[in-house]
Amino acid sequence: MLTEDGKHLYVSYDEYHNLIEKLAIKVHQSGWEFDTILCLARGGMRPGDVLSRIFDKPLAIMSTSSYRADAGTVQGHLDIARFITTPKGEIAGKVLLVDDLADSGHTLHAVMDMLRNNYKPITELRSAVLWTKALSTFTPDYSVEYLATNPWIHQPFEGYDSLGAEKLLEKWSV
Repeated sequence: MLTEDGKHLYVSYDEYHNLIEKLAIKVHQSGWEFDTILCLARGGMRPGDVLSRIFDKPLAIMSTSSYRADAGTVQGHLDIARFITTPKGEIAGKVLLVDDLADSGHTLHAVMDMLRNNYKPITELRSAVLWTKALSTFTPDYSVEYLATNPWIHQPFEGYDSLGAEKLLEKWSV
């Protein structure tokens, strides 16, 4: 649900999973055949997992991080992992890169460039996200929703960011 001022988008679990399914349909309808899904951790892990199951393709994981300050709301220095975790040796062939959103576009640009320059066994690389913000400098190959007002997206699982183990223990203690 988008707030009236357009500054916040609140997404339920059902809406989130519907967006992943719509993304799968877009990729499928494109007719593009790929060998591996590479998700960017953390935002791309949930969509990557579901797409991996839908398309019955191996799931590789690359860790990136840029949102650290102010409870993850301020973008800082981008860190990209040097290695990709994959179930089959080195990542190769046609790869679908999956993340949750194209926000500024900085992360997706950097990762796409790094993959093209450092992973020669990748023969084709395309990107897929749930949301693309208007301010993004990166245009994904596949995207479900275009967000003209650039809202902050409140994803259904973000409550875990501030929960912590002690609060969880309190919640479940009898």
